[in-house]
Formats: sequence, structure tokens, C-alpha cells
Amino acid sequence: MNYRHAFHAGNHADVLKHWVLTRVLAHLQRKATPFRAIDTHAGLGFYDLTADEAGRTGEWHDGIGRLDAPFSEDVEALLAPYRAALASVRARHGDTIYPGSPALVREFLRPGDQGVFVELHPADGAVLHARYNQDPRTKVLALDGWTALPALIPPKERRGLVLIDPPYEVPGEIERLGRELLKAVGKWATGTYLAWYPIKDAAAVDRLAASLDAALPRPALRLDLLIHRPDPTRLSGSGLIVVNPPWTLREEADIVLPALAERLAQAGYGAFRCAPLGPPA
Repeated sequence: MNYRHAFHAGNHADVLKHWVLTRVLAHLQRKATPFRAIDTHAGLGFYDLTADEAGRTGEWHDGIGRLDAPFSEDVEALLAPYRAALASVRARHGDTIYPGSPALVREFLRPGDQGVFVELHPADGAVLHARYNQDPRTKVLALDGWTALPALIPPKERRGLVLIDPPYEVPGEIERLGRELLKAVGKWATGTYLAWYPIKDAAAVDRLAASLDAALPRPALRLDLLIHRPDPTRLSGSGLIVVNPPWTLREEADIVLPALAERLAQAGYGAFRCAPLGPPA
């Protein structure tokens, strides 16, 4: 599949990915010591939902567009950092903007924290550089994300997260995700890793999860959100493997994922999974 992100900004996959990202960032902020957030496939940083790319697909209408109505009080409490970051980005850049992961990371950085955004695509990288390389807390690198991953860890702060969000344009990239994630955890065992994948070939995702369950030396969670019945001809949903998740994340996901599955369901189908992987926490 080809996942050039400008066409998909604000869709159901972004809602899941960015909710989890903001929960982890909020958790990192609880300690005063600095942290580093590394985004290996960063894209443009943020996207205009009225632009041609997003307008062609309109996917955001069935993603962030369905979150306008409030949820129950307990769900809203856990969505609050995500909603606050979205509001802050829009206050700065306009009401039709949807933040990618670099824009969300920037909202959580304090003095001393660091965001590192990696993008290989020349045009996208130039935009990302113009948007974020002037902030002393952020740095943009023009590198292949898979090459950058081992080069950037462990960070000097020894605290932080790595978001691995490849475009899945190359066959076998889900399998590569598993291999590279295991190598990264072997090099920086205490970092939090968020590894995103599309759910199109459900069997491939199950194999990924089984291999990581058997091989990971650290506790992890598998978080899936499906908004269509599983169908190998279409994107049915997406998921994240979260290695070294915050200790509250499983309980939080058990509250938020059912609400998102119900709200974002299409053709009467929505489902979710929150399952531990690897050794017990």
C-alpha cells in the first residue's frame, strides 16, 4: 500500500496513533527530567484539511471529524491532552489544520526536551525543515527512517519515545518493522516505542504480534482499532505496538478504544484489541 500522509491526515488511523502518542507524551511530562521524542517518518508536520490531497479522499470526515461531539466524562478525561494539543496547533496555524506527529510532539516539549523529526522525501523534508528547524527544541534530519532509528538511540537524555510510522510502500515492511523494533529495543531497552501498522493483511499483523510476543525482552501492548470488517482488499483499521508503555496505558486503552470503535465504525462494524505482549510488566 501507499500511505502518503497528506491524503489521509486526520483519518481513523491518525486518531488512534495520535491519541496514544499524546498519552505517552503526557506521561513523560510527569517527571522533571528532560526527554527526547524521535519520529522516524515525520512527513510534513501538519496538514490543511481543505487542501487538494485531503479533499480528494475526505477521510478526515470519518476520523477527527467524528470527534466533535463529546464522549462520556471518563473518555473525555483521557482525550484531553489530544484535544488540547489539536486546539493549540489550530490556534497557531488555522482552524482547518490537522497536526501530524511532529506538531503534536512540539506541543509537549519543555525547555530542555528535544524533538527529532526524520524525513527522507526531499519536498516534504524541506517543508518540515522550514516549519521546525528554527525551534531550539526541535531538529529535522533528512535521512531514511530505518537508517536513522539505530543511529539516534539511545539518546543522551535516556528518557523518551520513538515513533516508527513508515508509509508501507515496500512489500515486507510489516516484517521489517518487527525486526527493526527488536534490534532497537536491544540497543535502548528502556525507551518507549510506538510502532504503527495498517491492518489490511490481518494474518501478517497476527504474525508480527506473535513474533514480538515470543522475542521481546520488555513488556508491550498491542492496540488495534478496526472501523471496517476485516477485508484484505481494503484498509480495515490500524494498530500500534507500544513497547515499555506507561503503566496506566492498558487501563486507559480499555476505556478509550471501545468508545472510538463505536464512534468511528463504518457500515455497522467497529472493533478493538488491547492485548499484552512480551514478558509481564
